[in-house]
Amino acid sequence: MAEALLAVSNVETYYGPIMAIRGVSFSVPEGSIVTILGANGAGKTTILKTVSGVMDPQKGTVSFGGREIQGMDPDRVMRLGLSHVPEGREVFPLLTVRENLRMGAYTRRDADGVTADLEMVYDYFPVLRSRAGQMAGALSGGEQQMLAISRALMARPRMMLLDEPSLGLSPKLVREIFDIIARINRERRVTVLLVEQNANMALHIADYGYVLEVGRIVMEDAGARLLEKEDIKEFYLGVKEESVRGTRRWKRRKTWR
Repeated sequence: MAEALLAVSNVETYYGPIMAIRGVSFSVPEGSIVTILGANGAGKTTILKTVSGVMDPQKGTVSFGGREIQGMDPDRVMRLGLSHVPEGREVFPLLTVRENLRMGAYTRRDADGVTADLEMVYDYFPVLRSRAGQMAGALSGGEQQMLAISRALMARPRMMLLDEPSLGLSPKLVREIFDIIARINRERRVTVLLVEQNANMALHIADYGYVLEVGRIVMEDAGARLLEKEDIKEFYLGVKEESVRGTRRWKRRKTWR
Protein backbone atom coordinates (compact mmCIF):
# COMPACT_ATOMS: atom_id res chain seq x y z
CA MET A 1 0.00 0.00 0.00
CA ALA A 2 1.27 3.48 -0.88
CA GLU A 3 2.46 5.76 1.89
CA ALA A 4 0.08 8.45 3.11
CA LEU A 5 0.55 11.74 1.31
CA LEU A 6 -1.95 13.38 3.66
CA ALA A 7 -2.42 12.37 7.30
CA VAL A 8 -4.98 14.04 9.56
CA SER A 9 -4.72 13.10 13.22
CA ASN A 10 -7.23 13.86 16.01
CA VAL A 11 -8.22 17.22 14.50
CA GLU A 12 -10.73 19.50 16.17
CA THR A 13 -11.87 22.67 14.41
CA TYR A 14 -14.34 25.24 15.73
CA TYR A 15 -16.65 27.89 14.32
CA GLY A 16 -16.57 30.28 17.26
CA PRO A 17 -17.71 28.23 20.28
CA ILE A 18 -19.12 25.40 18.11
CA MET A 19 -16.96 22.35 17.50
CA ALA A 20 -17.44 21.43 13.83
CA ILE A 21 -14.81 18.67 13.62
CA ARG A 22 -14.57 16.28 16.55
CA GLY A 23 -11.30 14.36 16.79
CA VAL A 24 -11.17 13.39 13.12
CA SER A 25 -8.35 11.14 11.90
CA PHE A 26 -7.84 9.76 8.39
CA SER A 27 -5.17 9.34 5.74
CA VAL A 28 -4.93 9.60 1.96
CA PRO A 29 -2.35 7.34 0.28
CA GLU A 30 -0.34 8.91 -2.52
CA GLY A 31 -1.88 8.28 -5.94
CA SER A 32 -5.30 7.36 -4.55
CA ILE A 33 -8.80 8.81 -4.64
CA VAL A 34 -10.36 9.05 -1.17
CA THR A 35 -13.87 10.35 -0.57
CA ILE A 36 -15.57 11.77 2.52
CA LEU A 37 -19.34 11.37 2.50
CA GLY A 38 -21.93 13.02 4.69
CA ALA A 39 -25.07 15.10 4.83
CA ASN A 40 -25.13 18.89 4.77
CA GLY A 41 -23.64 20.23 7.99
CA ALA A 42 -21.67 17.07 8.77
CA GLY A 43 -18.37 18.96 8.63
CA LYS A 44 -17.01 17.88 5.24
CA THR A 45 -16.19 21.37 3.98
CA THR A 46 -14.61 22.24 7.34
CA ILE A 47 -12.21 19.32 6.93
CA LEU A 48 -11.06 20.58 3.54
CA LYS A 49 -10.68 24.14 4.82
CA THR A 50 -8.62 22.86 7.75
CA VAL A 51 -6.36 20.82 5.46
CA SER A 52 -5.81 23.70 3.00
CA GLY A 53 -5.13 26.31 5.70
CA VAL A 54 -8.31 28.35 5.31
CA MET A 55 -9.17 27.39 8.89
CA ASP A 56 -6.85 26.54 11.78
CA PRO A 57 -7.54 23.50 13.96
CA GLN A 58 -7.63 24.00 17.71
CA LYS A 59 -6.24 20.51 18.22
CA GLY A 60 -4.51 17.79 16.23
CA THR A 61 -2.10 17.67 13.31
CA VAL A 62 -2.32 17.80 9.52
CA SER A 63 0.69 16.37 7.68
CA PHE A 64 1.30 16.65 3.94
CA GLY A 65 4.25 14.85 2.39
CA GLY A 66 5.59 14.15 5.88
CA ARG A 67 5.49 17.82 6.94
CA GLU A 68 3.07 19.30 9.44
CA ILE A 69 1.05 22.06 7.76
CA GLN A 70 -1.68 22.94 10.30
CA GLY A 71 -1.69 26.68 10.86
CA MET A 72 0.11 27.47 7.60
CA ASP A 73 -1.31 30.17 5.34
CA PRO A 74 -3.24 28.77 2.33
CA ASP A 75 -0.73 30.13 -0.20
CA ARG A 76 2.13 28.26 1.52
CA VAL A 77 0.07 25.07 1.56
CA MET A 78 -0.65 25.51 -2.15
CA ARG A 79 3.04 26.02 -2.92
CA LEU A 80 3.75 22.67 -1.25
CA GLY A 81 1.55 21.02 -3.90
CA LEU A 82 -1.97 20.97 -2.46
CA SER A 83 -4.72 22.65 -4.52
CA HIS A 84 -8.21 23.30 -3.14
CA VAL A 85 -11.26 23.48 -5.44
CA PRO A 86 -13.89 25.02 -3.15
CA GLU A 87 -17.63 24.45 -3.10
CA GLY A 88 -19.32 26.93 -5.41
CA ARG A 89 -16.33 27.01 -7.85
CA GLU A 90 -15.30 30.60 -6.97
CA VAL A 91 -13.91 31.45 -10.39
CA PHE A 92 -12.93 35.05 -11.13
CA PRO A 93 -16.07 36.18 -12.99
CA LEU A 94 -14.58 39.32 -14.58
CA LEU A 95 -11.52 37.51 -15.93
CA THR A 96 -11.55 35.39 -19.06
CA VAL A 97 -11.28 31.63 -18.97
CA ARG A 98 -7.66 31.87 -20.12
CA GLU A 99 -6.85 34.45 -17.44
CA ASN A 100 -8.46 32.27 -14.77
CA LEU A 101 -6.31 29.35 -15.86
CA ARG A 102 -3.15 31.43 -15.78
CA MET A 103 -4.07 32.59 -12.29
CA GLY A 104 -3.81 28.95 -11.25
CA ALA A 105 -0.18 29.01 -12.37
CA TYR A 106 0.75 32.35 -10.78
CA THR A 107 3.48 30.78 -8.59
CA ARG A 108 5.20 29.12 -11.55
CA ARG A 109 8.09 30.55 -13.57
CA ASP A 110 8.28 27.89 -16.30
CA ALA A 111 6.51 29.62 -19.19
CA ASP A 112 6.84 26.64 -21.54
CA GLY A 113 5.43 24.31 -18.90
CA VAL A 114 2.47 26.61 -18.28
CA THR A 115 1.72 26.69 -22.02
CA ALA A 116 1.90 22.88 -22.15
CA ASP A 117 -0.41 22.57 -19.17
CA LEU A 118 -2.94 24.90 -20.81
CA GLU A 119 -3.10 22.40 -23.65
CA MET A 120 -3.43 19.60 -21.12
CA VAL A 121 -6.50 21.10 -19.44
CA TYR A 122 -8.02 21.93 -22.84
CA ASP A 123 -7.62 18.23 -23.65
CA TYR A 124 -9.53 17.27 -20.51
CA PHE A 125 -12.20 19.95 -21.01
CA PRO A 126 -12.36 20.92 -24.73
CA VAL A 127 -15.20 23.39 -24.10
CA LEU A 128 -12.75 25.62 -22.21
CA ARG A 129 -10.68 26.05 -25.36
CA SER A 130 -13.68 27.39 -27.25
CA ARG A 131 -14.53 29.65 -24.29
CA ALA A 132 -10.94 30.79 -23.66
CA GLY A 133 -11.64 34.47 -24.40
CA GLN A 134 -15.02 34.53 -22.67
CA MET A 135 -15.62 36.02 -19.21
CA ALA A 136 -15.79 33.23 -16.64
CA GLY A 137 -18.91 34.74 -15.07
CA ALA A 138 -20.83 34.04 -18.29
CA LEU A 139 -20.10 30.29 -18.20
CA SER A 140 -22.69 27.72 -17.21
CA GLY A 141 -22.41 26.03 -13.81
CA GLY A 142 -20.87 22.94 -15.36
CA GLU A 143 -18.35 24.95 -17.34
CA GLN A 144 -17.38 26.90 -14.23
CA GLN A 145 -16.78 23.61 -12.40
CA MET A 146 -14.55 22.46 -15.25
CA LEU A 147 -12.69 25.76 -15.06
CA ALA A 148 -12.23 25.51 -11.29
CA ILE A 149 -10.74 22.01 -11.57
CA SER A 150 -8.55 23.07 -14.48
CA ARG A 151 -7.32 26.18 -12.62
CA ALA A 152 -6.25 23.93 -9.74
CA LEU A 153 -4.41 21.64 -12.17
CA MET A 154 -2.44 24.58 -13.53
CA ALA A 155 -0.51 24.69 -10.25
CA ARG A 156 0.77 21.15 -10.96
CA PRO A 157 -0.44 19.86 -7.59
CA ARG A 158 0.51 16.60 -5.97
CA MET A 159 -2.98 16.54 -4.47
CA MET A 160 -6.36 18.16 -5.14
CA LEU A 161 -9.13 18.78 -2.61
CA LEU A 162 -12.50 18.78 -4.38
CA ASP A 163 -15.53 20.13 -2.51
CA GLU A 164 -18.87 18.97 -3.94
CA PRO A 165 -17.93 19.01 -7.66
CA SER A 166 -21.37 17.61 -8.55
CA LEU A 167 -23.33 20.37 -6.80
CA GLY A 168 -26.08 21.82 -9.00
CA LEU A 169 -25.08 19.92 -12.14
CA SER A 170 -27.14 17.70 -14.42
CA PRO A 171 -26.58 13.92 -14.16
CA LYS A 172 -24.85 13.91 -17.56
CA LEU A 173 -22.39 16.62 -16.52
CA VAL A 174 -21.78 14.91 -13.18
CA ARG A 175 -20.78 11.70 -14.95
CA GLU A 176 -18.52 13.62 -17.33
CA ILE A 177 -16.74 15.49 -14.54
CA PHE A 178 -16.27 12.38 -12.40
CA ASP A 179 -14.83 10.53 -15.41
CA ILE A 180 -12.33 13.37 -15.84
CA ILE A 181 -11.42 13.32 -12.13
CA ALA A 182 -10.65 9.61 -12.46
CA ARG A 183 -8.59 10.29 -15.61
CA ILE A 184 -6.59 13.04 -13.91
CA ASN A 185 -5.81 10.70 -11.04
CA ARG A 186 -4.83 7.88 -13.36
CA GLU A 187 -2.93 9.84 -16.01
CA ARG A 188 -1.37 12.65 -13.97
CA ARG A 189 -0.97 10.67 -10.72
CA VAL A 190 -2.66 13.48 -8.81
CA THR A 191 -3.93 12.30 -5.44
CA VAL A 192 -7.56 13.31 -4.80
CA LEU A 193 -9.53 13.97 -1.60
CA LEU A 194 -13.15 14.26 -2.67
CA VAL A 195 -15.97 15.60 -0.50
CA GLU A 196 -19.38 14.64 -1.87
CA GLN A 197 -23.06 14.12 -1.18
CA ASN A 198 -23.43 12.12 -4.40
CA ALA A 199 -22.25 8.91 -2.77
CA ASN A 200 -22.95 6.73 -5.79
CA MET A 201 -20.63 8.64 -8.11
CA ALA A 202 -17.98 9.22 -5.46
CA LEU A 203 -17.74 5.60 -4.36
CA HIS A 204 -17.56 4.35 -7.95
CA ILE A 205 -14.25 6.18 -8.47
CA ALA A 206 -12.87 6.17 -4.91
CA ASP A 207 -10.31 3.69 -3.65
CA TYR A 208 -11.40 4.33 -0.07
CA GLY A 209 -14.15 6.23 1.70
CA TYR A 210 -15.06 7.73 5.06
CA VAL A 211 -18.55 8.59 6.32
CA LEU A 212 -18.84 11.72 8.45
CA GLU A 213 -21.73 12.44 10.79
CA VAL A 214 -21.91 15.51 13.05
CA GLY A 215 -18.16 16.09 12.82
CA ARG A 216 -17.12 12.49 13.51
CA ILE A 217 -16.06 9.66 11.23
CA VAL A 218 -18.51 6.82 11.86
CA MET A 219 -17.60 4.38 9.07
CA GLU A 220 -14.76 3.68 6.66
CA ASP A 221 -13.91 1.03 4.08
CA ALA A 222 -12.84 0.51 0.49
CA GLY A 223 -15.10 2.36 -1.94
CA ALA A 224 -16.47 -0.81 -3.53
CA ARG A 225 -17.27 -2.34 -0.14
CA LEU A 226 -19.01 0.81 1.10
CA LEU A 227 -21.28 0.63 -1.95
CA GLU A 228 -22.52 -2.74 -0.71
CA LYS A 229 -23.16 -1.78 2.92
CA GLU A 230 -26.83 -1.64 3.85
CA ASP A 231 -26.57 1.68 5.73
CA ILE A 232 -24.90 3.32 2.75
CA LYS A 233 -27.50 1.94 0.35
CA GLU A 234 -30.37 3.21 2.46
CA PHE A 235 -29.16 6.59 3.64
CA TYR A 236 -26.73 7.68 0.91
CA LEU A 237 -27.88 5.91 -2.25
CA GLY A 238 -31.64 6.17 -1.70
CA VAL A 239 -32.14 2.39 -1.65
CA LYS A 240 -34.12 0.67 1.09
CA GLU A 241 -34.21 -3.07 1.73
CA GLU A 242 -37.60 -4.63 2.35
CA SER A 243 -38.95 -8.16 2.53
CA VAL A 244 -41.34 -9.36 -0.19
CA ARG A 245 -42.90 -12.86 0.08
CA GLY A 246 -39.92 -14.32 1.85
CA THR A 247 -37.37 -12.72 -0.46
CA ARG A 248 -35.46 -9.46 -0.15
CA ARG A 249 -35.33 -6.64 -2.65
CA TRP A 250 -34.00 -3.11 -2.83
CA LYS A 251 -36.40 -0.24 -3.34
CA ARG A 252 -35.48 3.27 -4.47
CA ARG A 253 -36.65 6.08 -2.23
CA LYS A 254 -36.10 9.80 -2.02
CA THR A 255 -33.42 11.03 0.35
CA TRP A 256 -31.74 14.33 1.14
CA ARG A 257 -29.21 13.78 -1.65
